[in-house]
Amino acid sequence: MKLLFDFFPLVLFYAAFKYAKAHTEWAANLLTQSLGFMVSGGVVGPQEAPTLMATIVVVAAIALQIVYLLLRRKKVPTVMWVSLGLAVVFGGATVWLHNATFIKWKFSVLYWFMGASLWAGQALWKTNLLKKMLGGEIALPEHAWRRLNLAWVTFFLVMGAVNIYIAYNFSEDIWYNFKMFGSLGLMVVFIIAQAFYLSRYMQDEKS
Repeated sequence: MKLLFDFFPLVLFYAAFKYAKAHTEWAANLLTQSLGFMVSGGVVGPQEAPTLMATIVVVAAIALQIVYLLLRRKKVPTVMWVSLGLAVVFGGATVWLHNATFIKWKFSVLYWFMGASLWAGQALWKTNLLKKMLGGEIALPEHAWRRLNLAWVTFFLVMGAVNIYIAYNFSEDIWYNFKMFGSLGLMVVFIIAQAFYLSRYMQDEKS
């Protein structure tokens, strides 16, 4: 359930783009009539409508997630606040300037923020944030926590770079498919690899 909750904005982002892509004239008219004041020139064209629709939807989805957690009196993770801030800033630039490049950068900046946070926690503050989050569920030696932390730092840095590479070298449709399926697939493969690495320590603990 948590995984579905975490990927909720991404799923809506992709779905909104695909739906608007199949109904470009409808999407352009709707955005022009309802949100024309947010767009430079006041008019949204059919070609740019799918990305603008997806951008507005993803900002609203992240905001809804935060409202939901607040209403349930649960702590909102810092990364979610950062994601909302980046979505508003980069998404706002995409909508106002009719330029999809900004919202594409949002995802890379978020990846790099998460990677930098894990690195800074270990290198600067001597605090392993992964251990702080998962230490109550998994018992690992210190060197394993350090390696795990470094692996996630590397993963986030690489994912940010791959996202930008695909954004600039492939079509918009390929980029959206990568965001929905490629990034999720790479995440699953990475988590499985981590599970194999951690299994040796689980076995040692049981023996």
